Amino acid sequence: MFYKNIPPFHTQDLSQFTFLVTGGAGFIGSHLVEYLLTHQAKKVKVLDNLMTGFRENIEAFVHFPNFEFIEGDIRDLDTCQNACQNVDYVLHEAALGSVPRSIDNPILSNEVNVQGFLNMLVASKDQKVKRFIYAASSSTYGDSPILPKQEDVIGKPLSPYAVTKYVNELYADVFYKTYGLETIGLRYFNIFGIRQSPKGAYAAVMPLFMEAIKNNISPNINGDGTHTRDFTFVANAVQANILACFIEKKEAINQVYNVAVGESNSLLDIVDTLCKLANKDIKPNHRAERLGDVKNSLADISKIKELLGYNPTFDLKKGLEVTWKWFNE
Repeated sequence: MFYKNIPPFHTQDLSQFTFLVTGGAGFIGSHLVEYLLTHQAKKVKVLDNLMTGFRENIEAFVHFPNFEFIEGDIRDLDTCQNACQNVDYVLHEAALGSVPRSIDNPILSNEVNVQGFLNMLVASKDQKVKRFIYAASSSTYGDSPILPKQEDVIGKPLSPYAVTKYVNELYADVFYKTYGLETIGLRYFNIFGIRQSPKGAYAAVMPLFMEAIKNNISPNINGDGTHTRDFTFVANAVQANILACFIEKKEAINQVYNVAVGESNSLLDIVDTLCKLANKDIKPNHRAERLGDVKNSLADISKIKELLGYNPTFDLKKGLEVTWKWFNE
């Protein structure tokens, strides 16, 4: 259990609270589940349809008496209502990620990311959940050229995926103002780490790079490799979620926050760092740029630091070292 070995992100007694993690068999979701179980949460429920999540991500948890797995789909309102019963905090990670996937199938992305999100908001309201924390996305910044990205300055979306994640923020705001459901959105910036899968047509860049270098294959880069990202180790995302659950300042509620490190690195930088970790000299293979990709991304994290007390404990180098070690075990 990874989270036994790092200082906790909370001071509360988690044994008093029940959590629902949607998408809990996925990459970030399974980390939230592991953290909550490591720190003796009263109960941790997972709702996942296993479309993009994996049973193996939650296999280690099934024997915990305070763990419950619900195989179900957020596109079904009754399923959401049942899952939200007697829940204090919803950590909503369930979504269809990937900009290319949304370009290939915008209808499916909308069904899951918009209709599914709305179902979860309705169920959380109806079941009187204390607070609804949800995965937003840095893709919401769209075509805005301004760096670093500040929460209140966004451009026009560049993909159907970005549209769905922006709609989530609008719905969450309305549910707070209309129904009093406490919501907090976390705009993730390129989260990577342990258990992120390199499998499938829409796998993220970091596990694809690691898998290639591990197997002495040239990693594929879309474009010239100068695209920059604020790569963020998954434990930092877990910290942001836990802080968002328990923050008591009124001004911190119904807000959206960047979750990142506040550092910019190019794809070429990442390949170079991984090759050094692996003690290999492998040159990348360049392909055409992808539709919908943002050229440069860098987060301003002053708002989340000020209002939530967030302080990323893993920088890029440390996160890459931990993830590379896991990849090779």
